[in-house]
Amino acid sequence: MGTIATSTTTTPTSLVGFKNFTRINPKSDHFPVHKFHHIEFWCGDATNTALRFSFALGMPLVAKSDLSTGNTTHASYLLRSGHLNFLFTAPYSPTITTSNPTPTLPTFSSTTHLSFTSSHGLAVRAVALLVSSASSAFTSATSHGAIPVSEPILLSDNKSSIAEVQLYGDVVLRFISTSDELFLPGFEPVEGYKGLDFGIRGLDHAVGNVFDLMPVLNYIKKFTGFHEFAEFTAEDVGTSESGLNSVVLANNNENVLLPLNEPVFGTKRKSQIQTYLEHNEGPGVQHLALVSEDIFRTLRQMRERTWVGGFDFMPSPPSTYYRNLKSRVGDVLSEEQIEECEKLGILVDRDDQGTLLQIFTKPVGDRPTIFIEIIQRVGCMMKDEEGKIYQKGGCGGFGKGNFSELFKSIEEYEKMLEAKQVTQNSAA
Repeated sequence: MGTIATSTTTTPTSLVGFKNFTRINPKSDHFPVHKFHHIEFWCGDATNTALRFSFALGMPLVAKSDLSTGNTTHASYLLRSGHLNFLFTAPYSPTITTSNPTPTLPTFSSTTHLSFTSSHGLAVRAVALLVSSASSAFTSATSHGAIPVSEPILLSDNKSSIAEVQLYGDVVLRFISTSDELFLPGFEPVEGYKGLDFGIRGLDHAVGNVFDLMPVLNYIKKFTGFHEFAEFTAEDVGTSESGLNSVVLANNNENVLLPLNEPVFGTKRKSQIQTYLEHNEGPGVQHLALVSEDIFRTLRQMRERTWVGGFDFMPSPPSTYYRNLKSRVGDVLSEEQIEECEKLGILVDRDDQGTLLQIFTKPVGDRPTIFIEIIQRVGCMMKDEEGKIYQKGGCGGFGKGNFSELFKSIEEYEKMLEAKQVTQNSAA
């Protein structure tokens, strides 16, 4: 893929930080963006990876495209909970030839997949957006400097379209225009998993880690027209040992949130962002924040499966953290709910508009790279022009008050890994 160049237009050259940042929505999108459509993971074995995520997150398998549907190029399995779509894709052997190879996703390439998984392991390949026209979005994006990856392709129903541009690293921003209610043309429904549901309802934000924030920020802003939604510097969210700088980008509706992180240097410990970049062999999606309609229910069910194939969680903060919660959020959460937060290890933060409940898993694959965040936002209920009730994007912030606790947990986790490495090296 090409090299991202810094925009030559008037763009930010430094961050002002949380306190000095003023949120303004200029409604500047270059093309209509409706919402997140799906997240695609590339992996070595789509069957087992999809079923592991299904079991851990309570997301049923609802659609497939594989040998049984006539797809001889790749196996793709779709999990869905509410509006959240996770797609898992792995290739069939490229040495198997057929008279009519029929990849359901025409942007798929076995060669690219092999290079991607060799570098990154289990990782997000595509952040997909539902747009009015994939062709128009692609044309607009590339005319504003986006690096093309796949030109618009009409899918098998002759109505739906797909196109891709580079987002950062080997991650693509995928444009989807479709009215297919199942998912995309070529996918067939899967029965028998409908009862699985932990209460996860959507994707709140997808976070990327990059080496150098400003060039990537300006690149994405330039080709999407997205605006800055929030800023955080190491002074805002770091600890005495490590930190990061972060900017959140948003579309006009502020229901597509794309935070970007960069490492900071000169601290006692290596930034967790730098650790990610080393193990991921470059920029990529660091974590996905999933919205729960009832975070207590979601966490109770997820934690029941932690030691039988589910996801493990970062260590909980000390009891003093929860003793202080009553003064911070006692007007929003009851004493019983605060006690439940402590029992389940849920972190709580708030801004001037609402309250955020959040918790983070440990990395979900072999490498200390991608992980999952479960969140619930409280407050900020609005009415649209048609009178429908919706929750304002980013309500309650992004856990600024909890960053230090998260960093401490990650630091302790990394120290444990380092201690194991020292022990193994000594034994050798």
